[in-house]
Amino acid sequence: MGDWIRIAVWALVSGLRSRRSLALENLALRQQLMVLQRQKRTVRLKDRDRLLWVGLRRVWPGWRRALVLVQPATVVGWHRRGFRAYWRWKSRPKGGRPRIDSSVRRLICHMWSSNPTWGAPRIQAELHKLGIDVSDSTVRRYRPTRPRQPSQNWRAFLENHLGDIVAMDFFVVPTVTFRGLYVLLIMAHDRRRILHFNVTTSPSARWTARQVCQAFPYDSKPRFLLHDRDRTFAGNVARRVRSMGIEEVLTAPGSPWQNAYCERLIGSIRRECLDHVVVLNERHLLRVLRSYASYYHASRTHRALDGDSPDGRAAEPPEQGEVIAYPQVGGLHHRYARRAA
Repeated sequence: MGDWIRIAVWALVSGLRSRRSLALENLALRQQLMVLQRQKRTVRLKDRDRLLWVGLRRVWPGWRRALVLVQPATVVGWHRRGFRAYWRWKSRPKGGRPRIDSSVRRLICHMWSSNPTWGAPRIQAELHKLGIDVSDSTVRRYRPTRPRQPSQNWRAFLENHLGDIVAMDFFVVPTVTFRGLYVLLIMAHDRRRILHFNVTTSPSARWTARQVCQAFPYDSKPRFLLHDRDRTFAGNVARRVRSMGIEEVLTAPGSPWQNAYCERLIGSIRRECLDHVVVLNERHLLRVLRSYASYYHASRTHRALDGDSPDGRAAEPPEQGEVIAYPQVGGLHHRYARRAA
């Protein structure tokens, strides 16, 4: 009985509405009937059905009264999605950056493949040295698919007086016979230079003190020497350092991040060299470290040095000839330079 009363009321109200409103309501109801007729089980709306209701919402204030199949909020959501799609199409890029030369693309792919420990900033700096300026995103775009190498994130401390700070630390390298060789590394903070390194099977305070003297001949001593609290650095080493007029700076216990530059350098030596070599003995390890130190100083680019190497590398413009790859450290790394044809 209630349904018949509502129908009677709608009939009376319809007689008072305009022809335009009745025509739009008739269109809305017929469209919903068509949707129900073409469905077998569940109601599935198509894009043209959604467009019709989005259009009715814009031109007919009474569209909610004739809506039966979905909620009004659904139609509002259709309209908003259409608005976003329209402006996404309206704001689509027209054109874009010009494609780089095929030879540069091949060179980037070769650098990625031949230097597995390099990242995009290193390759970008290497290309800059060859007179090729490309963005970081361009370098990453041509990266081949391979497992991502772990990277160490660290922050340095003591930003001031870098030229007066030197750091040293030990690290252990296993040999083919599972013996441990101890490497003493002494580096300067200003240009990340390796000042001195040596290898021993049993580090002692006397041996370490002698290495410190060899690292700073004549008047090349620094103002500060940064190291951890290893007992090897006590006794003879501490007395020798004080007699040379060098002030010791000790890191807190269990805080290797306070000697970040030296720890980073040791990590680079491991990841870029020693992790790919089976060390035979002390002589072999020294030869490998000398080869890496030569590459490190003359060729390896550093982000902290604005893409330069510790000894400095001049940028080579394309006018100097084609790009030649020179293998270094036994082929683990390459230096790219230009050579006239």
